[in-house]
Amino acid sequence: MLLAIGVTALSLLLVMCGFPPDGAPDGRNGDPGPHGTPRMSGGKPAPELGWGFTHTQYSADDGRAAARSRADRMLSARPIPQNQHIMGWGADNPEPAPGRYDFSALDSRIDLIRRTGGTPVITLCCAPDWMKGGERGKTDWSREWLEKAPDPAYYDDFARLSGVVARRYPDVRHFIVWNELKGFYDDDRQRWDAEAYTRLYNLVHAELKKANKENLVGGPYVVMDSQPPGESTNASEVKGPWGSLDRRALDAVRYWNENKAGADFVVVDGSSYTREDALVPDEFRATAKFTAVSRWVREETGLPLWWAEWYVEPGDENDERDGWSEPHRRAVHAAALIAMSKGGATTGFYWNPQKRSTSCAGCLWRGTAAGDGGSALPMMDLLSRFSREFPPGSRFTEVEVAAGDRPYVRVLADEDAVLVVNIRNRPIAAEVDGRSFDLGAYGVRWLKR
Repeated sequence: MLLAIGVTALSLLLVMCGFPPDGAPDGRNGDPGPHGTPRMSGGKPAPELGWGFTHTQYSADDGRAAARSRADRMLSARPIPQNQHIMGWGADNPEPAPGRYDFSALDSRIDLIRRTGGTPVITLCCAPDWMKGGERGKTDWSREWLEKAPDPAYYDDFARLSGVVARRYPDVRHFIVWNELKGFYDDDRQRWDAEAYTRLYNLVHAELKKANKENLVGGPYVVMDSQPPGESTNASEVKGPWGSLDRRALDAVRYWNENKAGADFVVVDGSSYTREDALVPDEFRATAKFTAVSRWVREETGLPLWWAEWYVEPGDENDERDGWSEPHRRAVHAAALIAMSKGGATTGFYWNPQKRSTSCAGCLWRGTAAGDGGSALPMMDLLSRFSREFPPGSRFTEVEVAAGDRPYVRVLADEDAVLVVNIRNRPIAAEVDGRSFDLGAYGVRWLKR
């Protein structure tokens, strides 16, 4: 979806750093942060992490010292999963030429995740230029070039690089293979080339398990596009008032699931709006798509479900999403989190549209380029509270809502907490779980039980 790439001026000044692919990763491993890696009762890493975010072009590892420190404290107080790509979205080319490595930018991001106590997740995308027909030692940061998949002749090289990354950060246990099937669309057949992606996935999976058998791996990270109601072209059997899922996305998931070497979780992404950016019937009821997708994927694969990205607000021609007020945005995202959870999703990563400026639509914190940046914004408050109140394993329960309030609120509850969302752009008097209270326009309220 939103593509944020480029190389910072600082990273261009950093020297290349190399080490033998099978050697020790130069002492940058450290211990995981205080949050550590979630573990199941048997001591193995858990495939279900809860709700976190993805670092993009700008993050809290750059900027003014005071703002970075403030962001560190804020993130440390809200230890949630944090995802980082290996190339693009704030990371430099990790292997500009065969056997020549530059992990300086990726080191910086992983260090940020560690010291703030987040559970680290690495997305193995994208591929160095020389693996897709480019010049060795050069990096083309254009969107068109970054989104190219490696040539099949270099699948083994990309898998090897994935193993180098896993060994460099041995405290990282969760890996997503590739991003949105970028470069794997077959224009001639007008469908996803799930066969080629699965070949790459299986090679990467083998290399990651070779690096450490406890590494957890997932894919295929396909975009679950949908058509508007009444549109029959590429429509599937998964449908609702919001439209119908594109059958090509379902076919890609099915092929990967049937032919994968193994997987610890399944990854998808998508938006509540259609391919034509239509929110049907409206922005809140459209989030029912997330429930339908989640249920279908869980039933099809039987694996823990991760949403690598989700979107509820259509982007403009620059893929910017800043047309709504922040209360409006927060309320629709709260409804989306409720919908994904009701469908059985246990893990998700908010695509943080972070800017350097202290204010930006939908950002998780005020940008750290200014000394007064680094403090939490409303979306961080929602995301971290949701992750804390409804962790994996939560048993959701029915909650009483006054009949007159039912069309106007969205509710999610377990035995300890209730989340209530006003989906109307006006105040309402609500009665939920035996309590009466006022909710402002697009209000979001937490109740303890």
